[in-house]
Amino acid sequence: MLGGMGDGALVDVGDVTLFVRELGERGHKPSLVVMHGGPDVGYGYLVPGFEPLARDHHVVLFDFRGCGRSTRGLPDEDLQPEYVVRDTYRLIDKLGLGQVDLLGFSTGGRAAMQFVDKHPEQVRRLVLASTTAYTDAEQYLVGWEEYQRRQRAEDAAGGRLRNSTVFVWDLDHAPAYLELLESLGSDTGDWSEERAINGDMHPWCPGDPERILRDSGKPILILHGEQDMGFPVQLARRLHAALPTSQLAVIPNTAHMCHFETPTTWSNHIRKFLESP
Repeated sequence: MLGGMGDGALVDVGDVTLFVRELGERGHKPSLVVMHGGPDVGYGYLVPGFEPLARDHHVVLFDFRGCGRSTRGLPDEDLQPEYVVRDTYRLIDKLGLGQVDLLGFSTGGRAAMQFVDKHPEQVRRLVLASTTAYTDAEQYLVGWEEYQRRQRAEDAAGGRLRNSTVFVWDLDHAPAYLELLESLGSDTGDWSEERAINGDMHPWCPGDPERILRDSGKPILILHGEQDMGFPVQLARRLHAALPTSQLAVIPNTAHMCHFETPTTWSNHIRKFLESP
């Protein structure tokens, strides 16, 4: 009924329909369900990082409600993080995945923390990629000259660079990343940054992330780019220190989109973690 998702398919999860793509084949290993970042765009920008992993793992990506090809035009009150968490839970059930491994990227990492808090029994292992448990990232960007230089260049370009020179460390990769974004279209989705600034959007993780992750008892991999200019690596090291049983993998010479800059290295870290005893 839900087969044939190599190129993506629409899945009804109740009050919304989600656009879902499966990479790799289902097998005896738990599926890896991915919660993307933004949420101004869908999952498409993450695909390069999961293609190497999909050679021997089943990966499920989907567009959040209000993003990409999932249900659009929802009223503001229906665009809240807790509904994304509920959609994810319903999708796992609809696809018959059972207990899964969960990966949250950037903003999706905070949504994954909320998911683990609400549905701990549904998750076997948790990967927190290019994300943070904290709300004070700005302190680590102040005085970082390279970040300030690149941000000025982005501002001068009037949005044309779409953060490609901030989210990618090796500037030789920036044109290819920008090309990927442009191939996905210019649609920025229904989620409004203004609503978040005005306090009209609920927190992506409303509880205490450190407590949630510690109490969950789940094996956790914190996966981060050494030169991340979205959520600086100090945040990843801080969370790892607060969660002594977690694993920390920092990829040198990569930024926020480390999955794009070094997809094989990135996916190998995930593979090793998922297959560890």
